[in-house]
Amino acid sequence: MSIVSGAMIYFVIWWVVLFAVLPFGVQIDGNVEKGFASSAPKNPHLGKKFLATTLLTAFIWGIIQFIMVYELVRLS
Repeated sequence: MSIVSGAMIYFVIWWVVLFAVLPFGVQIDGNVEKGFASSAPKNPHLGKKFLATTLLTAFIWGIIQFIMVYELVRLS
């Protein structure tokens, strides 16, 4: 796998994992101010979610890299 294709696979996996991680731990604020959505989270913890997404993606990408390097699954 080339560096570019590896980076593209990592990028796609990162976005998929991010959208899977975003709903975890969300608490809706009971006191909604005018101009804000009633479904807006009180504290989304985005930094923790980005870190978790990056670590989980690195693990998944490592598994995919291992499979492709040792040709455990042939794509063509």
